[in-house]
Amino acid sequence: MTPDRYRPPAIIPASAAVHVLALGSMAVEPARWPLAVGAMVANHAALVLGGLFPRCRILGANLTRLSANKKQSRAVAVTFDDGPHPEITPRVLDVLEMTGATATFFCVGQFVERHDSLVREMAERGHRIENHTWSHSNSFAFLKPGALADQISRTQAIIKEVTGRAPEYFRAPAGIRSPWLDAVLHRSGLRLVSWTRRGFDAIDKNANRVSRRLTRNLQPGDILLLHDGGKGDADQRSGLLCDVLPRLLTEIERKGLHATALP
Repeated sequence: MTPDRYRPPAIIPASAAVHVLALGSMAVEPARWPLAVGAMVANHAALVLGGLFPRCRILGANLTRLSANKKQSRAVAVTFDDGPHPEITPRVLDVLEMTGATATFFCVGQFVERHDSLVREMAERGHRIENHTWSHSNSFAFLKPGALADQISRTQAIIKEVTGRAPEYFRAPAGIRSPWLDAVLHRSGLRLVSWTRRGFDAIDKNANRVSRRLTRNLQPGDILLLHDGGKGDADQRSGLLCDVLPRLLTEIERKGLHATALP
């Protein structure tokens, strides 16, 4: 199927217009350069800020909540980033299975390749395997369009090879993205997903605080973010998740909601 024609977010053509007008203004009247340069700097600042805030939509469509339809009216999407991890992920899978919950795992391509049997098990247990770049580079948001496309397409290919299904969703490392990402995702048939709330479990090792961030004012349609991969002591991190996750799933059930993967 041919993708729909790409329509960039309004800020992209607006940014081009700002630069054309500013440069034209300086060419006609050089004395106006402070105003023209100021306009271009302000425009670049808006683009940077739009990429730094994970839930912002200024740089393109961004799923932060589940759509409000009858099928998902009581759903809460539980998502995990940065895996799979050979020690942490299996424990997470067991906790999810005890309550019959399904989740979405935004996986790093090189780890999918390294732990392909684990990824197949994740898919067989009913969880979604989605795209979280090939290498989870800290400089992902600064890559050129070709390099962005390579990070995404390699991960698409390995996940489809391992699970038999190509991802439909993408999450940027730390939620930070560039103005080029929206067009690359469109060509790949992917939707950008961020979150409604996150536990900060990658940096906070206090299970009580992590749990409160995820469950405070929990609402239907929330997309929750945890991590089953990343740096740090694997035993400590899996212990934290195995403390937080049962509390979270219990609270979801207590509120008459159900934990599910992305639709």
